[in-house]
Amino acid sequence: MCGILGTNFISDNFSSALNIMNNRGPDNSSIYTCTNHQFGHTRLSIIDVDDEANQPMIFDDILIVFNGEIYNFCELRTLENLSCVTSSDTEVIIRLYQKYGVDFLNKLNGMFSFVLFDIKKEKYFCARDRYGKKPFFYYFKDNKFIFSSSIKSIIKVLGTTPSLNKIALSQYLQYFVSLNDITFYNDIKKLEASSYMLLENNELFIKKYYKINTYKQIDDENKALNDIEELLYKSVESRLVGDVEIGSLLSGGIDSSLISTLYTNISGKKIHTFSVGYSDYKNYSELEYAKIVSKNINSIHHPLEISKNDFLDVFDTVVDALEEPHADSAAFPLYCLTKLINKQGIKVVLSGEGSDELFLGYDNYSKFLKYYEFKDSLSSSQTSFLADISSALQNNTKESEYLRRVICDENIYNSFGEIYTTLQKKRLFKRLPTFKQEKAKQNPVDWMSYIDLKVWLGQSLLSKVDRISMANSIEVRTPFLDFRLVDYLFSVRSDLKVGDTNKYLLKKIANKYIPEKIIHRTKKGFNSPYNEWIFSIYGDELLDLVLKVNGETNLFNKDYVIMIYNLAKTNKFKQHFWALYIFSYWFNKNYLI
Repeated sequence: MCGILGTNFISDNFSSALNIMNNRGPDNSSIYTCTNHQFGHTRLSIIDVDDEANQPMIFDDILIVFNGEIYNFCELRTLENLSCVTSSDTEVIIRLYQKYGVDFLNKLNGMFSFVLFDIKKEKYFCARDRYGKKPFFYYFKDNKFIFSSSIKSIIKVLGTTPSLNKIALSQYLQYFVSLNDITFYNDIKKLEASSYMLLENNELFIKKYYKINTYKQIDDENKALNDIEELLYKSVESRLVGDVEIGSLLSGGIDSSLISTLYTNISGKKIHTFSVGYSDYKNYSELEYAKIVSKNINSIHHPLEISKNDFLDVFDTVVDALEEPHADSAAFPLYCLTKLINKQGIKVVLSGEGSDELFLGYDNYSKFLKYYEFKDSLSSSQTSFLADISSALQNNTKESEYLRRVICDENIYNSFGEIYTTLQKKRLFKRLPTFKQEKAKQNPVDWMSYIDLKVWLGQSLLSKVDRISMANSIEVRTPFLDFRLVDYLFSVRSDLKVGDTNKYLLKKIANKYIPEKIIHRTKKGFNSPYNEWIFSIYGDELLDLVLKVNGETNLFNKDYVIMIYNLAKTNKFKQHFWALYIFSYWFNKNYLI
Protein backbone atom coordinates (compact mmCIF):
# COMPACT_ATOMS: atom_id res chain seq x y z
CA MET A 1 0.00 0.00 0.00
CA CYS A 2 1.37 3.36 -0.95
CA GLY A 3 0.91 7.06 -1.59
CA ILE A 4 1.03 8.60 -5.06
CA LEU A 5 1.53 12.19 -6.21
CA GLY A 6 2.01 13.91 -9.54
CA THR A 7 1.87 17.24 -11.38
CA ASN A 8 2.07 18.43 -14.98
CA PHE A 9 4.28 21.32 -13.85
CA ILE A 10 7.33 21.77 -11.66
CA SER A 11 6.46 22.58 -8.06
CA ASP A 12 8.90 23.76 -5.41
CA ASN A 13 6.61 22.17 -2.81
CA PHE A 14 6.59 18.71 -4.41
CA SER A 15 9.03 17.04 -2.03
CA SER A 16 7.33 18.36 1.10
CA ALA A 17 3.93 17.40 -0.36
CA LEU A 18 5.17 13.84 -0.85
CA ASN A 19 6.52 13.74 2.70
CA ILE A 20 2.97 14.28 3.97
CA MET A 21 2.25 10.71 2.82
CA ASN A 22 5.17 9.02 4.56
CA ASN A 23 2.67 7.15 6.72
CA ARG A 24 1.18 5.59 3.57
CA GLY A 25 4.60 4.32 2.50
CA PRO A 26 7.34 4.37 5.14
CA ASP A 27 9.59 1.84 3.35
CA ASN A 28 10.67 3.97 0.38
CA SER A 29 10.10 7.43 -1.08
CA SER A 30 11.08 8.44 -4.62
CA ILE A 31 10.55 11.32 -7.06
CA TYR A 32 10.95 11.25 -10.84
CA THR A 33 10.87 14.29 -13.13
CA CYS A 34 10.51 14.24 -16.91
CA THR A 35 10.18 17.49 -18.89
CA ASN A 36 7.59 19.46 -16.90
CA HIS A 37 6.01 16.46 -15.18
CA GLN A 38 6.72 15.29 -11.63
CA PHE A 39 5.84 11.94 -10.09
CA GLY A 40 6.24 10.84 -6.50
CA HIS A 41 5.66 7.61 -4.62
CA THR A 42 5.85 6.45 -1.01
CA ARG A 43 5.93 2.67 -0.60
CA LEU A 44 4.68 0.18 1.95
CA SER A 45 6.48 -2.97 0.78
CA ILE A 46 4.21 -6.02 0.74
CA ILE A 47 4.59 -7.78 -2.63
CA ASP A 48 8.16 -8.13 -3.96
CA VAL A 49 9.80 -6.22 -1.12
CA ASP A 50 13.06 -5.81 -3.07
CA ASP A 51 14.15 -2.42 -4.42
CA GLU A 52 13.38 -3.56 -7.99
CA ALA A 53 9.68 -2.98 -7.26
CA ASN A 54 10.11 0.59 -6.03
CA GLN A 55 8.23 3.34 -7.84
CA PRO A 56 7.90 5.42 -9.93
CA MET A 57 8.49 2.43 -12.21
CA ILE A 58 9.31 2.87 -15.91
CA PHE A 59 9.37 0.36 -18.74
CA ASP A 60 9.42 1.24 -22.45
CA ASP A 61 8.63 4.91 -21.81
CA ILE A 62 5.58 4.01 -19.73
CA LEU A 63 5.73 5.30 -16.15
CA ILE A 64 3.49 4.15 -13.32
CA VAL A 65 2.76 5.24 -9.77
CA PHE A 66 0.43 2.73 -8.12
CA ASN A 67 -1.33 2.46 -4.76
CA GLY A 68 -2.92 -0.88 -3.90
CA GLU A 69 -2.64 -4.61 -4.46
CA ILE A 70 -3.54 -6.77 -7.47
CA TYR A 71 -4.38 -10.14 -5.97
CA ASN A 72 -4.42 -12.06 -9.26
CA PHE A 73 -1.23 -10.60 -10.72
CA CYS A 74 0.58 -13.96 -10.86
CA GLU A 75 -2.37 -15.54 -12.66
CA LEU A 76 -2.53 -12.63 -15.11
CA ARG A 77 1.19 -12.85 -15.81
CA THR A 78 0.73 -16.48 -16.85
CA LEU A 79 -2.65 -16.30 -18.63
CA GLU A 80 -1.74 -13.18 -20.59
CA ASN A 81 1.77 -14.43 -21.33
CA LEU A 82 3.31 -11.24 -19.97
CA SER A 83 7.06 -10.83 -20.06
CA CYS A 84 8.00 -9.19 -16.75
CA VAL A 85 11.38 -8.20 -15.35
CA THR A 86 10.28 -7.82 -11.72
CA SER A 87 8.14 -10.02 -9.49
CA SER A 88 5.78 -7.18 -8.64
CA ASP A 89 2.09 -6.59 -9.35
CA THR A 90 3.03 -3.06 -10.45
CA GLU A 91 4.81 -4.18 -13.60
CA VAL A 92 1.88 -6.42 -14.53
CA ILE A 93 -0.28 -3.28 -14.86
CA ILE A 94 2.23 -1.74 -17.29
CA ARG A 95 2.38 -4.89 -19.39
CA LEU A 96 -1.42 -5.17 -19.55
CA TYR A 97 -1.62 -1.54 -20.65
CA GLN A 98 0.91 -2.20 -23.39
CA LYS A 99 -1.18 -5.16 -24.56
CA TYR A 100 -4.72 -3.79 -24.25
CA GLY A 101 -4.54 -0.02 -23.86
CA VAL A 102 -7.16 1.14 -21.33
CA ASP A 103 -9.33 -1.97 -21.80
CA PHE A 104 -7.80 -4.20 -19.13
CA LEU A 105 -9.21 -2.87 -15.87
CA ASN A 106 -11.89 -5.53 -15.51
CA LYS A 107 -9.15 -8.17 -15.61
CA LEU A 108 -7.77 -6.86 -12.31
CA ASN A 109 -8.90 -8.37 -9.03
CA GLY A 110 -7.73 -6.00 -6.35
CA MET A 111 -7.87 -2.57 -4.78
CA PHE A 112 -6.05 0.18 -6.58
CA SER A 113 -5.59 3.70 -7.73
CA PHE A 114 -2.84 4.34 -10.22
CA VAL A 115 -1.53 6.67 -12.91
CA LEU A 116 0.14 5.43 -16.07
CA PHE A 117 1.99 8.14 -17.98
CA ASP A 118 3.03 7.74 -21.60
CA ILE A 119 6.22 9.78 -21.63
CA LYS A 120 6.38 10.21 -25.41
CA LYS A 121 2.70 11.16 -25.84
CA GLU A 122 2.51 13.07 -22.52
CA LYS A 123 -0.74 11.23 -21.84
CA TYR A 124 -2.13 10.35 -18.40
CA PHE A 125 -4.25 7.26 -17.76
CA CYS A 126 -5.65 7.24 -14.22
CA ALA A 127 -7.90 4.57 -12.67
CA ARG A 128 -9.57 3.61 -9.41
CA ASP A 129 -10.86 0.23 -8.23
CA ARG A 130 -14.45 -0.95 -8.51
CA TYR A 131 -15.69 -0.05 -5.02
CA GLY A 132 -13.47 2.86 -4.04
CA LYS A 133 -11.17 1.11 -1.59
CA LYS A 134 -8.16 3.24 -2.51
CA PRO A 135 -8.36 7.05 -2.77
CA PHE A 136 -7.65 9.22 -5.79
CA PHE A 137 -7.92 13.01 -5.53
CA TYR A 138 -7.13 15.47 -8.26
CA TYR A 139 -7.08 19.16 -9.18
CA PHE A 140 -7.47 20.32 -12.78
CA LYS A 141 -7.85 24.01 -13.38
CA ASP A 142 -6.22 26.48 -15.78
CA ASN A 143 -4.36 23.55 -17.38
CA LYS A 144 -2.76 22.73 -14.02
CA PHE A 145 -3.11 19.04 -13.07
CA ILE A 146 -2.31 17.57 -9.64
CA PHE A 147 -3.21 14.08 -8.45
CA SER A 148 -2.60 12.37 -5.13
CA SER A 149 -3.70 9.81 -2.56
CA SER A 150 -3.96 12.74 -0.13
CA ILE A 151 -5.92 15.99 -0.23
CA LYS A 152 -3.31 17.60 1.98
CA SER A 153 -0.57 16.87 -0.53
CA ILE A 154 -2.56 18.64 -3.25
CA ILE A 155 -3.09 21.64 -0.99
CA LYS A 156 0.64 21.70 -0.23
CA VAL A 157 1.45 21.79 -3.95
CA LEU A 158 -1.14 24.54 -4.52
CA GLY A 159 0.34 26.60 -1.70
CA THR A 160 -3.10 27.76 -0.60
CA THR A 161 -6.23 26.22 0.92
CA PRO A 162 -9.23 26.22 -1.42
CA SER A 163 -12.54 27.58 -0.16
CA LEU A 164 -15.24 25.42 1.44
CA ASN A 165 -17.42 23.44 -0.94
CA LYS A 166 -20.95 23.94 0.41
CA ILE A 167 -22.42 21.15 -1.69
CA ALA A 168 -20.08 18.76 0.16
CA LEU A 169 -21.39 20.14 3.45
CA SER A 170 -24.95 19.62 2.27
CA GLN A 171 -24.19 15.99 1.46
CA TYR A 172 -22.33 15.49 4.73
CA LEU A 173 -25.27 16.68 6.82
CA GLN A 174 -27.36 13.90 5.28
CA TYR A 175 -24.89 11.07 4.75
CA PHE A 176 -22.08 12.05 7.17
CA VAL A 177 -19.60 12.10 4.27
CA SER A 178 -19.19 13.93 0.96
CA LEU A 179 -20.34 11.99 -2.12
CA ASN A 180 -19.44 11.24 -5.73
CA ASP A 181 -16.58 13.38 -7.11
CA ILE A 182 -16.97 16.15 -4.52
CA THR A 183 -14.65 16.99 -1.63
CA PHE A 184 -14.96 19.70 1.01
CA TYR A 185 -12.48 21.80 -0.96
CA ASN A 186 -13.60 23.63 -4.09
CA ASP A 187 -11.69 22.47 -7.21
CA ILE A 188 -10.28 19.37 -5.50
CA LYS A 189 -12.20 16.33 -6.73
CA LYS A 190 -12.30 12.57 -6.35
CA LEU A 191 -12.07 10.17 -9.24
CA GLU A 192 -15.13 8.05 -8.56
CA ALA A 193 -14.95 4.32 -7.93
CA SER A 194 -14.91 2.01 -11.00
CA SER A 195 -13.82 4.92 -13.20
CA TYR A 196 -10.83 5.83 -15.29
CA MET A 197 -9.60 9.21 -16.47
CA LEU A 198 -7.56 10.27 -19.49
CA LEU A 199 -5.71 13.57 -19.76
CA GLU A 200 -4.05 14.54 -23.02
CA ASN A 201 -3.51 17.96 -24.63
CA ASN A 202 -5.19 19.51 -21.57
CA GLU A 203 -8.45 17.67 -22.28
CA LEU A 204 -9.92 15.56 -19.48
CA PHE A 205 -12.10 12.50 -20.16
CA ILE A 206 -13.72 10.29 -17.46
CA LYS A 207 -15.57 7.01 -17.98
CA LYS A 208 -17.00 4.18 -15.86
CA TYR A 209 -15.51 0.77 -16.67
CA TYR A 210 -17.55 -1.48 -14.33
CA LYS A 211 -21.10 -1.87 -13.11
CA ILE A 212 -22.83 -4.57 -11.11
CA ASN A 213 -24.94 -6.97 -13.15
CA THR A 214 -28.36 -7.33 -11.49
CA TYR A 215 -29.96 -9.74 -13.93
CA LYS A 216 -31.35 -12.61 -11.85
CA GLN A 217 -30.03 -16.09 -12.61
CA ILE A 218 -29.65 -18.08 -9.38
CA ASP A 219 -32.93 -19.39 -7.92
CA ASP A 220 -31.70 -22.55 -6.20
CA GLU A 221 -30.74 -22.06 -2.55
CA ASN A 222 -28.40 -25.04 -2.29
CA LYS A 223 -26.52 -23.98 -5.40
CA ALA A 224 -26.27 -20.42 -4.06
CA LEU A 225 -24.91 -21.62 -0.71
CA ASN A 226 -22.30 -23.89 -2.31
CA ASP A 227 -21.19 -21.24 -4.78
CA ILE A 228 -20.97 -18.46 -2.16
CA GLU A 229 -18.95 -20.67 0.18
CA GLU A 230 -16.52 -21.51 -2.61
CA LEU A 231 -16.22 -17.86 -3.64
CA LEU A 232 -15.53 -16.84 -0.04
CA TYR A 233 -12.72 -19.37 0.21
CA LYS A 234 -11.23 -18.15 -3.07
CA SER A 235 -11.56 -14.53 -1.99
CA VAL A 236 -9.80 -15.05 1.35
CA GLU A 237 -7.09 -17.17 -0.26
CA SER A 238 -6.36 -14.58 -2.95
CA ARG A 239 -5.98 -11.91 -0.27
CA LEU A 240 -3.19 -13.84 1.42
CA VAL A 241 -0.81 -12.92 -1.41
CA GLY A 242 2.31 -11.08 -0.30
CA ASP A 243 5.69 -11.43 1.35
CA VAL A 244 4.72 -10.24 4.84
CA GLU A 245 2.73 -11.53 7.82
CA ILE A 246 -1.04 -11.03 7.52
CA GLY A 247 -3.35 -10.65 10.51
CA SER A 248 -7.13 -10.45 10.85
CA LEU A 249 -9.48 -7.99 12.53
CA LEU A 250 -11.82 -9.86 14.85
CA SER A 251 -14.76 -8.00 16.35
CA GLY A 252 -16.64 -11.09 17.49
CA GLY A 253 -19.39 -10.57 14.91
CA ILE A 254 -20.29 -13.08 12.22
CA ASP A 255 -18.37 -11.30 9.42
CA SER A 256 -14.89 -11.00 10.91
CA SER A 257 -15.29 -14.32 12.72
CA LEU A 258 -16.00 -16.17 9.47
CA ILE A 259 -13.14 -14.44 7.63
CA SER A 260 -10.71 -15.24 10.45
CA THR A 261 -11.86 -18.86 10.52
CA LEU A 262 -11.52 -19.33 6.76
CA TYR A 263 -8.07 -17.72 6.91
CA THR A 264 -7.05 -20.18 9.63
CA ASN A 265 -8.36 -23.14 7.63
CA ILE A 266 -6.59 -22.05 4.43
CA SER A 267 -3.26 -21.22 6.04
CA GLY A 268 -3.16 -24.13 8.45
CA LYS A 269 -1.43 -21.98 11.04
CA LYS A 270 -2.08 -19.87 14.11
CA ILE A 271 -3.00 -16.43 12.82
CA HIS A 272 -2.80 -13.08 14.61
CA THR A 273 -6.22 -11.61 15.45
CA PHE A 274 -6.98 -8.14 16.81
CA SER A 275 -10.02 -6.72 18.60
CA VAL A 276 -10.91 -3.55 20.48
CA GLY A 277 -13.19 -2.80 23.43
CA TYR A 278 -13.71 -0.21 26.15
CA SER A 279 -12.54 -0.21 29.73
CA ASP A 280 -15.23 2.09 31.12
CA TYR A 281 -18.32 1.24 29.01
CA LYS A 282 -18.56 -2.53 28.81
CA ASN A 283 -21.96 -2.42 27.09
CA TYR A 284 -20.23 -1.20 23.93
CA SER A 285 -17.48 -3.80 24.09
CA GLU A 286 -17.41 -7.04 22.06
CA LEU A 287 -14.16 -8.39 23.45
CA GLU A 288 -15.84 -11.40 25.08
CA TYR A 289 -17.23 -12.54 21.72
CA ALA A 290 -13.89 -12.04 19.98
CA LYS A 291 -12.29 -14.16 22.72
CA ILE A 292 -14.74 -17.00 22.01
CA VAL A 293 -13.83 -17.04 18.32
CA SER A 294 -10.13 -16.71 19.04
CA LYS A 295 -10.26 -19.80 21.25
CA ASN A 296 -12.27 -21.63 18.62
CA ILE A 297 -9.62 -21.06 15.92
CA ASN A 298 -6.65 -21.04 18.34
CA SER A 299 -5.39 -17.65 17.14
CA ILE A 300 -2.66 -15.48 18.63
CA HIS A 301 -5.10 -12.92 19.94
CA HIS A 302 -4.41 -9.26 20.71
CA PRO A 303 -7.33 -7.60 22.55
CA LEU A 304 -7.15 -3.86 23.18
CA GLU A 305 -9.15 -1.92 25.76
CA ILE A 306 -9.26 1.83 25.25
CA SER A 307 -10.42 4.51 27.66
CA LYS A 308 -11.67 8.06 27.58
CA ASN A 309 -8.09 9.30 27.87
CA ASP A 310 -7.02 7.20 24.88
CA PHE A 311 -9.86 8.74 22.88
CA LEU A 312 -8.78 12.22 23.94
CA ASP A 313 -5.13 11.54 23.12
CA VAL A 314 -5.83 10.57 19.51
CA PHE A 315 -8.76 12.92 18.78
CA ASP A 316 -6.85 15.57 16.86
CA THR A 317 -4.70 12.98 15.09
CA VAL A 318 -7.76 11.10 13.82
CA VAL A 319 -9.57 14.19 12.57
CA ASP A 320 -6.36 15.20 10.84
CA ALA A 321 -5.92 11.76 9.24
CA LEU A 322 -9.45 11.82 7.81
CA GLU A 323 -8.56 15.05 5.94
CA GLU A 324 -12.25 16.01 5.56
CA PRO A 325 -15.19 16.00 7.97
CA HIS A 326 -16.23 12.37 8.39
CA ALA A 327 -18.87 11.56 11.00
CA ASP A 328 -18.19 7.85 11.52
CA SER A 329 -17.10 7.71 15.16
CA ALA A 330 -15.64 4.22 14.60
CA ALA A 331 -12.57 5.97 13.17
CA PHE A 332 -11.27 6.55 16.70
CA PRO A 333 -11.17 2.96 18.04
CA LEU A 334 -9.97 1.82 14.61
CA TYR A 335 -7.02 4.20 14.85
CA CYS A 336 -6.06 2.83 18.28
CA LEU A 337 -6.36 -0.74 17.02
CA THR A 338 -4.29 -0.23 13.85
CA LYS A 339 -1.66 1.52 15.97
CA LEU A 340 -1.42 -1.65 18.05
CA ILE A 341 -1.20 -3.77 14.88
CA ASN A 342 1.67 -1.60 13.63
CA LYS A 343 3.52 -2.09 16.93
CA GLN A 344 3.19 -5.86 16.47
CA GLY A 345 5.12 -5.56 13.19
CA ILE A 346 2.19 -6.57 11.00
CA LYS A 347 1.48 -4.63 7.79
CA VAL A 348 -1.68 -6.33 6.46
CA VAL A 349 -4.98 -7.41 8.03
CA LEU A 350 -8.21 -8.90 6.71
CA SER A 351 -11.51 -7.26 7.57
CA GLY A 352 -15.24 -7.94 7.23
CA GLU A 353 -16.46 -4.78 5.46
CA GLY A 354 -19.06 -5.38 2.77
CA SER A 355 -20.96 -8.25 4.34
CA ASP A 356 -23.83 -6.16 5.71
CA GLU A 357 -24.47 -4.58 2.32
CA LEU A 358 -24.26 -7.82 0.34
CA PHE A 359 -26.05 -10.18 2.72
CA LEU A 360 -28.66 -7.69 4.05
CA GLY A 361 -27.33 -7.32 7.57
CA TYR A 362 -28.68 -3.91 8.52
CA ASP A 363 -31.88 -3.66 10.56
CA ASN A 364 -33.22 -1.02 8.18
CA TYR A 365 -33.68 -3.68 5.51
CA SER A 366 -36.08 -5.71 7.62
CA LYS A 367 -37.85 -2.58 8.90
CA PHE A 368 -38.44 -1.43 5.37
CA LEU A 369 -39.59 -4.81 4.10
CA LYS A 370 -42.28 -4.96 6.78
CA TYR A 371 -43.99 -2.08 5.07
CA TYR A 372 -43.24 -2.75 1.45
CA GLU A 373 -44.43 -5.29 -1.11
CA PHE A 374 -41.84 -6.46 -3.62
CA LYS A 375 -44.19 -6.26 -6.59
CA ASP A 376 -45.10 -2.63 -5.87
CA SER A 377 -41.58 -1.27 -5.55
CA LEU A 378 -40.49 1.72 -7.60
CA SER A 379 -43.91 1.95 -9.17
CA SER A 380 -43.27 5.29 -10.87
CA SER A 381 -39.85 6.75 -10.18
CA GLN A 382 -36.91 6.73 -7.81
CA THR A 383 -38.22 9.80 -6.02
CA SER A 384 -41.63 8.27 -5.36
CA PHE A 385 -39.79 5.17 -4.12
CA LEU A 386 -38.04 7.27 -1.52
CA ALA A 387 -41.30 9.01 -0.67
CA ASP A 388 -42.85 5.59 -0.05
CA ILE A 389 -40.04 4.73 2.33
CA SER A 390 -40.60 7.99 4.17
CA SER A 391 -44.33 7.39 4.43
CA ALA A 392 -43.87 3.82 5.57
CA LEU A 393 -41.41 4.70 8.30
CA GLN A 394 -42.96 8.00 9.35
CA ASN A 395 -44.39 6.62 12.57
CA ASN A 396 -41.37 4.46 13.18
CA THR A 397 -38.36 6.75 13.10
CA LYS A 398 -37.49 10.42 13.38
CA GLU A 399 -35.03 10.06 10.53
CA SER A 400 -37.92 9.78 8.06
CA GLU A 401 -38.72 13.43 8.74
CA TYR A 402 -35.29 14.44 7.45
CA LEU A 403 -35.75 12.25 4.41
CA ARG A 404 -39.11 13.93 3.79
CA ARG A 405 -37.47 17.34 3.90
CA VAL A 406 -34.96 16.26 1.28
CA ILE A 407 -37.72 14.99 -0.98
CA CYS A 408 -39.81 18.13 -0.57
CA ASP A 409 -36.94 20.55 -1.27
CA GLU A 410 -37.01 21.85 2.27
CA ASN A 411 -34.03 22.95 4.29
CA ILE A 412 -31.81 20.15 5.48
CA TYR A 413 -32.07 19.43 9.20
CA ASN A 414 -34.44 22.33 9.77
CA SER A 415 -32.59 25.15 8.06
CA PHE A 416 -29.00 24.28 8.77
CA GLY A 417 -28.46 26.73 5.95
CA GLU A 418 -28.16 24.44 2.93
CA ILE A 419 -30.96 23.67 0.49
CA TYR A 420 -30.89 20.30 -1.23
CA THR A 421 -32.26 21.40 -4.59
CA THR A 422 -34.07 19.39 -7.21
CA LEU A 423 -30.99 19.70 -9.41
CA GLN A 424 -28.77 18.15 -6.74
CA LYS A 425 -31.25 15.31 -6.24
CA LYS A 426 -31.32 14.57 -9.94
CA ARG A 427 -27.53 14.53 -10.03
CA LEU A 428 -27.35 12.06 -7.14
CA PHE A 429 -29.94 9.66 -8.54
CA LYS A 430 -28.55 9.90 -12.05
CA ARG A 431 -25.11 8.87 -10.87
CA LEU A 432 -25.84 6.21 -8.26
CA PRO A 433 -28.24 3.68 -9.84
CA THR A 434 -26.34 2.41 -12.86
CA PHE A 435 -28.38 -0.76 -13.12
CA LYS A 436 -31.49 -0.56 -15.25
CA GLN A 437 -34.58 0.91 -13.64
CA GLU A 438 -36.91 -1.79 -14.93
CA LYS A 439 -34.74 -4.35 -13.19
CA ALA A 440 -34.70 -2.30 -10.01
CA LYS A 441 -38.50 -2.34 -10.09
CA GLN A 442 -38.41 -6.10 -9.74
CA ASN A 443 -35.73 -6.13 -7.01
CA PRO A 444 -36.15 -3.58 -4.22
CA VAL A 445 -33.78 -5.62 -2.06
CA ASP A 446 -31.09 -5.16 -4.69
CA TRP A 447 -31.90 -1.45 -4.83
CA MET A 448 -31.29 -1.03 -1.08
CA SER A 449 -28.20 -3.21 -1.15
CA TYR A 450 -26.85 -1.39 -4.19
CA ILE A 451 -27.31 2.08 -2.70
CA ASP A 452 -25.63 1.04 0.55
CA LEU A 453 -22.78 -0.54 -1.40
CA LYS A 454 -22.25 2.63 -3.44
CA VAL A 455 -22.91 5.27 -0.77
CA TRP A 456 -22.50 4.05 2.79
CA LEU A 457 -19.84 1.43 2.12
CA GLY A 458 -18.13 2.84 -0.95
CA GLN A 459 -17.98 6.46 0.11
CA SER A 460 -18.06 6.34 3.90
CA LEU A 461 -16.79 3.09 5.42
CA LEU A 462 -14.04 2.34 2.92
CA SER A 463 -12.67 5.89 2.93
CA LYS A 464 -12.56 5.81 6.74
CA VAL A 465 -10.83 2.44 6.83
CA ASP A 466 -8.21 3.46 4.26
CA ARG A 467 -7.32 6.83 5.78
CA ILE A 468 -7.23 5.59 9.37
CA SER A 469 -5.40 2.33 8.75
CA MET A 470 -2.85 4.01 6.47
CA ALA A 471 -2.25 6.65 9.14
CA ASN A 472 -0.61 3.72 10.95
CA SER A 473 0.88 2.17 7.77
CA ILE A 474 -1.54 -0.77 7.81
CA GLU A 475 -3.17 -2.25 4.71
CA VAL A 476 -6.72 -3.58 5.17
CA ARG A 477 -8.03 -6.21 2.75
CA THR A 478 -11.76 -6.95 2.44
CA PRO A 479 -12.60 -10.45 1.16
CA PHE A 480 -16.35 -9.78 1.01
CA LEU A 481 -15.65 -7.17 -1.67
CA ASP A 482 -14.10 -9.53 -4.19
CA PHE A 483 -15.90 -8.50 -7.39
CA ARG A 484 -16.67 -12.14 -8.21
CA LEU A 485 -18.57 -12.51 -4.95
CA VAL A 486 -20.34 -9.15 -5.33
CA ASP A 487 -21.49 -9.93 -8.86
CA TYR A 488 -22.63 -13.40 -7.84
CA LEU A 489 -24.74 -12.16 -4.93
CA PHE A 490 -26.51 -9.66 -7.17
CA SER A 491 -27.37 -12.60 -9.44
CA VAL A 492 -29.09 -14.48 -6.59
CA ARG A 493 -32.87 -14.11 -6.51
CA SER A 494 -33.90 -11.53 -3.91
CA ASP A 495 -36.21 -13.70 -1.82
CA LEU A 496 -33.42 -16.25 -1.35
CA LYS A 497 -31.22 -13.54 0.17
CA VAL A 498 -34.01 -12.24 2.43
CA GLY A 499 -34.91 -15.60 3.98
CA ASP A 500 -36.30 -15.44 7.52
CA THR A 501 -33.47 -13.53 9.21
CA ASN A 502 -30.86 -10.94 8.41
CA LYS A 503 -27.80 -12.38 6.64
CA TYR A 504 -29.82 -15.50 5.96
CA LEU A 505 -27.45 -17.08 3.43
CA LEU A 506 -24.27 -16.10 5.27
CA LYS A 507 -25.54 -17.54 8.54
CA LYS A 508 -26.28 -20.86 6.85
CA ILE A 509 -22.69 -21.00 5.63
CA ALA A 510 -21.25 -19.78 8.93
CA ASN A 511 -22.99 -22.62 10.81
CA LYS A 512 -20.23 -24.90 9.52
CA TYR A 513 -17.41 -22.79 10.87
CA ILE A 514 -18.12 -20.59 13.89
CA PRO A 515 -19.91 -21.04 17.25
CA GLU A 516 -23.69 -20.71 17.22
CA LYS A 517 -23.46 -18.09 19.97
CA ILE A 518 -21.64 -15.80 17.53
CA ILE A 519 -24.00 -16.44 14.62
CA HIS A 520 -27.21 -15.67 16.50
CA ARG A 521 -26.06 -12.86 18.79
CA THR A 522 -27.62 -9.41 18.46
CA LYS A 523 -25.80 -7.22 15.96
CA LYS A 524 -23.96 -4.36 17.71
CA GLY A 525 -21.94 -2.74 14.94
CA PHE A 526 -18.59 -1.09 15.55
CA ASN A 527 -19.92 1.26 18.24
CA SER A 528 -18.11 3.27 20.87
CA PRO A 529 -19.04 5.52 23.79
CA TYR A 530 -17.94 8.59 21.83
CA ASN A 531 -20.94 10.66 22.91
CA GLU A 532 -20.43 9.93 26.61
CA TRP A 533 -16.72 10.67 26.26
CA ILE A 534 -16.97 14.01 24.46
CA PHE A 535 -19.55 15.37 26.90
CA SER A 536 -17.51 14.12 29.84
CA ILE A 537 -14.34 15.74 28.49
CA TYR A 538 -15.59 18.97 26.93
CA GLY A 539 -19.09 19.67 28.25
CA ASP A 540 -20.45 23.01 27.03
CA GLU A 541 -17.22 23.69 25.14
CA LEU A 542 -18.71 21.46 22.44
CA LEU A 543 -21.56 23.86 21.83
CA ASP A 544 -19.26 26.87 22.15
CA LEU A 545 -17.12 25.64 19.25
CA VAL A 546 -20.10 24.92 16.98
CA LEU A 547 -21.58 28.34 17.71
CA LYS A 548 -18.20 29.99 17.14
CA VAL A 549 -17.92 28.44 13.68
CA ASN A 550 -21.53 29.27 12.94
CA GLY A 551 -20.89 32.86 13.95
CA GLU A 552 -18.17 33.04 11.28
CA THR A 553 -20.08 31.17 8.57
CA ASN A 554 -23.79 31.63 9.31
CA LEU A 555 -24.37 28.12 7.93
CA PHE A 556 -26.78 26.76 10.53
CA ASN A 557 -29.94 27.66 12.42
CA LYS A 558 -28.60 28.58 15.86
CA ASP A 559 -31.74 27.61 17.78
CA TYR A 560 -31.84 24.23 16.11
CA VAL A 561 -28.15 23.63 16.85
CA ILE A 562 -28.81 24.30 20.54
CA MET A 563 -31.78 21.94 20.49
CA ILE A 564 -29.70 19.15 18.91
CA TYR A 565 -26.97 19.77 21.48
CA ASN A 566 -29.39 19.43 24.39
CA LEU A 567 -30.81 16.23 22.91
CA ALA A 568 -27.32 14.80 22.42
CA LYS A 569 -26.57 15.34 26.10
CA THR A 570 -29.28 12.76 26.78
CA ASN A 571 -27.95 10.39 24.08
CA LYS A 572 -30.69 11.34 21.61
CA PHE A 573 -29.78 12.46 18.08
CA LYS A 574 -26.18 12.09 19.20
CA GLN A 575 -24.99 11.26 15.67
CA HIS A 576 -26.43 14.54 14.38
CA PHE A 577 -24.62 16.67 16.93
CA TRP A 578 -21.45 14.61 16.47
CA ALA A 579 -21.54 15.45 12.75
CA LEU A 580 -21.92 19.14 13.55
CA TYR A 581 -19.10 19.05 16.06
CA ILE A 582 -16.69 17.19 13.78
CA PHE A 583 -17.37 19.64 10.95
CA SER A 584 -16.90 22.62 13.30
CA TYR A 585 -13.67 21.18 14.73
CA TRP A 586 -12.32 20.61 11.21
CA PHE A 587 -13.42 24.03 9.93
CA ASN A 588 -11.96 25.84 12.93
CA LYS A 589 -8.62 24.09 12.50
CA ASN A 590 -8.40 24.56 8.72
CA TYR A 591 -9.95 27.99 8.20
CA LEU A 592 -10.10 29.94 11.47
CA ILE A 593 -6.96 29.13 13.46
